[in-house]
Amino acid sequence: MRVMIAGIDGYLGWPLTQYLLAKGHTVGGIDAFLRRQWVEEMGSHSAVAIAGMEERLEAARERWGQEVLFQEGDLTDWELVRAFVEDFKPEAIVQLGECPSAPYSMIDVHHATWVQTNNIVGTFNLLYAMREIVPEAHLVKLGTMGEYGTPNLEIPEGFFEIEYKGKRDSIPFPRQAGSWYHWSKVHGSNNVMFACRLWDLKATDVMQGVVFGTRIDEMGSDERLRTRLDFDQAFGTAINRFCCQAVVGHPLTPYGKGHQKRGFLPLRDSMQCLTLAIENPPLAGEYRVFNQFQEVYDITDLARMVKRAAARLDIQVEVRNLTNPRKELEEHYYKPVHQKLLDLGYQPTHDVETEMLMMLRDLANCRDRISSKLEALIPDVHWDGSRRKVDFLEMHAGLKS
Repeated sequence: MRVMIAGIDGYLGWPLTQYLLAKGHTVGGIDAFLRRQWVEEMGSHSAVAIAGMEERLEAARERWGQEVLFQEGDLTDWELVRAFVEDFKPEAIVQLGECPSAPYSMIDVHHATWVQTNNIVGTFNLLYAMREIVPEAHLVKLGTMGEYGTPNLEIPEGFFEIEYKGKRDSIPFPRQAGSWYHWSKVHGSNNVMFACRLWDLKATDVMQGVVFGTRIDEMGSDERLRTRLDFDQAFGTAINRFCCQAVVGHPLTPYGKGHQKRGFLPLRDSMQCLTLAIENPPLAGEYRVFNQFQEVYDITDLARMVKRAAARLDIQVEVRNLTNPRKELEEHYYKPVHQKLLDLGYQPTHDVETEMLMMLRDLANCRDRISSKLEALIPDVHWDGSRRKVDFLEMHAGLKS
């Protein structure tokens, strides 16, 4: 299958390229290297040193004997997107090219409007390119479980069934996003759903949980094939950030009470799930939703798991809560459904602590890079629009256990 990856240079895009090549697919992609710029703007860099795109492509060619068609460029540039799709003729398009950061979108009006514009327009361009050039292609759009918020009821996979006066219908599950970034994802989901209905396109909206991990097996030992791993406040997700904190002896820092619940999955599981979606397309005109995660975890429980894993490597670290810069519930009900990918054959990685051990061993070799950007470990972007470093909270005495 010919698979186009928008955002091929990113944390997910580059491993997915390798995973698909290993399975015999042909891959091409677009990237403007914005993730590298965003992280630098936040005063940080990837904990794992990553190669430039030319080196990456050379390494992929050496390993799998196949060229990856690459175009540097911005997805909001219609002519560039149209030309690439015309040249590559993808059978599937994976949209990983949106800005994936809630804090980045909350910095100020300029960042908020930029994230909304970038994310919505880029996906629009892909939809129009599909309509005009490859109407039989399948769009796999990366959504986020954050679109749903934290409602006090079970979260279905995109839709719920209702019956009224003897008639049944499927209604999109209400979205309760918690940042301008998450609302951009909601708007994108709505646009994709409408395009499928309007133009008979086919799309899978993957509501992904929080991904963690430093590697997949397909990367082997070639450092040019490694993917990035961020630890700053805007692009460093919870477990990745906790593991980076652990290897440099920094306290692990849940926000507020620390009992936020989210769906999480290892990087290798994300690759497995995205590929299952790609290889099992929906029917023409169908818009489907997959909730993609391995398990739901409490953020503080995850911090304790990282602490236990670190202790097995003789790394002693404490868990200390930070004042929460976000406007969110810190204790809440959370029960999302995730059956569709399991039905397609998804086999979850259940040994999360072993995955954490692998991460900690990898990141121990990156201590100097992480230590050089320690300031990036403490957030200063607040949901009220201010910029100030948050304080440690003296609470939850039981956290040290």
